[in-house]
Amino acid sequence: MADTVSLKAEIREGLGSKCAAKLRKGGKLPAVMYGHGKEALSIALDGHTFVEELHHGHRLFEIDAGGNKQMALVKALQYDHFGKNMIHVDLMRVDMSEHVTVKVKIELRGTHIGAQSGGMIDSHLDELEVECAVSDIPDVIQVVIKDIDVGDAIHAGEIELPAGMTLKTPSDALVLACHVVAAAKSTEELEEEQAVAPEVITEKAEEGEAGPEGA
Repeated sequence: MADTVSLKAEIREGLGSKCAAKLRKGGKLPAVMYGHGKEALSIALDGHTFVEELHHGHRLFEIDAGGNKQMALVKALQYDHFGKNMIHVDLMRVDMSEHVTVKVKIELRGTHIGAQSGGMIDSHLDELEVECAVSDIPDVIQVVIKDIDVGDAIHAGEIELPAGMTLKTPSDALVLACHVVAAAKSTEELEEEQAVAPEVITEKAEEGEAGPEGA
């Protein structure tokens, strides 16, 4: 189970882009919390603290808004047009016993044996979508790769999940593969290849050559 992180939140009075920009300038992150038949609540979180906890894999938070504590799950993150800075977050109220669908980061463990043959791991997915009880949401899903050799691959359906967790990512989705990286060719090698490349000759009728009879 993931650790529950408590965050203090300010209830936002002013709304709109200007108010949100002012909050962000002061280090706050605009957010909205909704769900469970209650009205949506506009709040502001400490931007640095929230982003740090997010980078540590936390998705479940206890939000303390004006002394009213509610469990909430991160549902959507919005970034600026550069895709660099987080500018808004959507939080969904949850009950610890209910089941939800969430995305959980994949953590690779071990050194793959393919490294001995010059192989490297090429990751295609860095998270899995799963369904489980809120109380059972893990920080990460660990994947042991020590037996992965050159030419091997792991698909989503091959990853062992904790009891009570259901995979929502397509089971045939490629998670990672091990392959040998081809050495880059030198300038001399490329020039040699061009020198021995076969000349392509195209036939062209000579000017004035007669065409088929009757043309």
